[in-house]
Amino acid sequence: MALLRTLALLLALAVSELHCLPWFINVSESLRPGTILQSFSFNCTSYIPTLQLVHVQPPTTFFNPPSLTRSQGIYVGMVTLSSLARLDALSVNHYELLLRLTCGSRVMEGPLSVHVRRDPGHSACTGRFASPAGEIIQVLETVTPGARLYTLLLPGLELQRAQISIISAQDPPYFPGPFSINGQGWLLAPSQGLKGQAQKVFQLQILVTFGQNQSCLGTLKVKVLPVPSSQISFLKQASNITIPEDLPPGGKVVQVQARGFDVRYEILSPVPCQLFSIGRADGVIRTTVPLELAQAPGAAVTRLRVKAYERLSPWTSVELELTVNVRSVNRWPPRCLPAMLVTQIPETTPVGTVLNTFTCADPDSPGSILDYQLQFHSPPGSASLCLRDRVLEVNATLDCDAPGACFQLAASILVLDGGQPLMTAEVPVLVMVTPVNEFSPACVPHKFRVREDAGPHTLLGSVVGMDKDYPHNSIEYYISGGPAIFSVDHLSGEVHLLGSLDYELQTLYRLTVLLIDHSQDQDLTHHRSGSCTITIEVEDVNDHAPECQPPFQELTIYALLGHSVEVTKVSCWVPQEPQRLAFSYSIVGGNSQSRFSLQGATLVYNNIMLGPTWPEQFYTYELLIRVADAGPSIPHLSTTATVIVHLVPWRASTVATRTQRATVSTVMTPLLVTDTEAFWQPEPWFVVVLTVTSALFVLALGWLLSRLFQGHFRLAQMHQTPSKPAQALLLNSIQRTEESIQGCMEAPRMEMPQVPSSVNLRLHFDGRAQDSRTGRDYLFNTLTGARRWL
Repeated sequence: MALLRTLALLLALAVSELHCLPWFINVSESLRPGTILQSFSFNCTSYIPTLQLVHVQPPTTFFNPPSLTRSQGIYVGMVTLSSLARLDALSVNHYELLLRLTCGSRVMEGPLSVHVRRDPGHSACTGRFASPAGEIIQVLETVTPGARLYTLLLPGLELQRAQISIISAQDPPYFPGPFSINGQGWLLAPSQGLKGQAQKVFQLQILVTFGQNQSCLGTLKVKVLPVPSSQISFLKQASNITIPEDLPPGGKVVQVQARGFDVRYEILSPVPCQLFSIGRADGVIRTTVPLELAQAPGAAVTRLRVKAYERLSPWTSVELELTVNVRSVNRWPPRCLPAMLVTQIPETTPVGTVLNTFTCADPDSPGSILDYQLQFHSPPGSASLCLRDRVLEVNATLDCDAPGACFQLAASILVLDGGQPLMTAEVPVLVMVTPVNEFSPACVPHKFRVREDAGPHTLLGSVVGMDKDYPHNSIEYYISGGPAIFSVDHLSGEVHLLGSLDYELQTLYRLTVLLIDHSQDQDLTHHRSGSCTITIEVEDVNDHAPECQPPFQELTIYALLGHSVEVTKVSCWVPQEPQRLAFSYSIVGGNSQSRFSLQGATLVYNNIMLGPTWPEQFYTYELLIRVADAGPSIPHLSTTATVIVHLVPWRASTVATRTQRATVSTVMTPLLVTDTEAFWQPEPWFVVVLTVTSALFVLALGWLLSRLFQGHFRLAQMHQTPSKPAQALLLNSIQRTEESIQGCMEAPRMEMPQVPSSVNLRLHFDGRAQDSRTGRDYLFNTLTGARRWL
């Protein structure tokens, strides 16, 4: 009581205003599920409290977790009975509940004792009878009709004069007849008996009523068993059993089977049996300890005597003798030295080289003969290695100069003993074949052609090196000496041009390309080298246009009618290529009347035309001569030479009479006057634009002037019309000109006499020409240079 007071005082300090907390209560065993055992209230300010049922002693599910509600600031906790509660003071009359109260950070635990008192007016069904599965009883089908099969024992039934009845249906044909139960709780067999009802289960619902309207319900199941056989015997069974010594404890040796009802088995001898045991229900004989013949030689042979009997009639039995032989087992595989072989050899290792000798022994049978087998894994089926007895040797040439040829040989040596079961040992073998740089790289001489106008970084070609060692393309390329205008890519072997070429300076180059291999030997510093010569031919490219000297000429010639006059010879050459002498010449401009022609580089004036086209006045031609190279080189480049020819026509006078024609002819030699002047030659597009613009301007201006001065031009024409005496004089002049043609043709190259000064005084404008830019005709004076446009 002092302890309870102390606990109540602690709870009061932790939880303010704790009211009516009973720590010891008495309850009746007749309380129903859901009954509130007790409630108590308390305050817990500023926090939400919790109330837990920690555990119950003795353990039971008769009590619900405590509930907690709040009403007007006061918390009320309640402890109730669960739906499974069946209080029985005769079974358990005291329960100890541990409660845990939490308020904020304060936790307090305390016991709650529940005492169950006996209720004389209460009786309940207990035990398996009241469980959902019910009570199960077994009876033989030969039971006497009406015999007592079962007695229902419930506390207090004899005091309360309980009434017991079977309320479940017992309808045929399943039931042979109804079961009955009396007031003392005796269950009686049907009056018809249970013969022929073997293996059936009859379920009975029994109602127990006592006191004032108090009752309980229980279930009883009756299983009918067949009549046990009066004869029991073993089935056919081998008397000698052989098992291996490595059978683990609990391993099955053999199963014996006997014919009978509900048979049980046991070992009669040896007793006690330390090596084997038998299952009482299934008859399986199993080992109980390891059967090590080395430690227990007596376990090699064991004789067992087994008994089989019926459980319901143990006196009915039969015996069987068995002999269990334990066979020695080959359990240990051979052991080898070395247990693993990892080695490295170069590819030049000769055939027959010994890699290792293996030493193996069988622990189960020392000194026994072992079998050795070589198995390849990678590459499969390889013949590079062979095993002669216990010696591993190189069997073939190891060539690593093909993709995937070797580099790593994975195999294993399988060692087999002669025991039973056959035991094997496997020795892994890994042989790494390392490459050796055996061969020097080489390449084929090449000849490349390149135009002399090729620009920098031009690809000339590739040098392809070959190496018999694998990998075959592990080659680096270098140029050994040679001009610096060429380079070779170290990895690809491509030859590039770095500078400019000039066919006129050098037409042929020879380069020595050095090849060095790498990554073809275990020793990365071991290299081999080779070389080859490549020839580079420079192709000539016509990259210089001809130059004419002089580029501009201005000449004055005196032409006779019907004669050709050699005007000049165009002199052109290529300074950078003095050996180039083949040129083509053509007149591309200024030859408006086709008076001029070219005979090779010579410009000739053709004056063989007769008629009114003969010029009577001074005329100027501005000829453009295109000079292009005519060799096999392309492209063909050209230049233009300008020749200005001032043409002075010349007529020879003749004297004629009525009776005799006398021809006075003068032998004239053309006088060539060469005057070289510097001139500006604009771009062609500029000349075209300027010409078109000037033509349009002149046309517009001419149209305006023609409209304004149309009358003035007509008046001027009237004043310039010659009189009749003048026309007669002009006709005579023409006739004299025709008579003197023969004399001019007979002496075309006679020396020209001096022209009378009276003629020059009379002709103020003594020449006529056409402007090369505007296309207009004009008159000019050769002495003064004055012009008059027509």
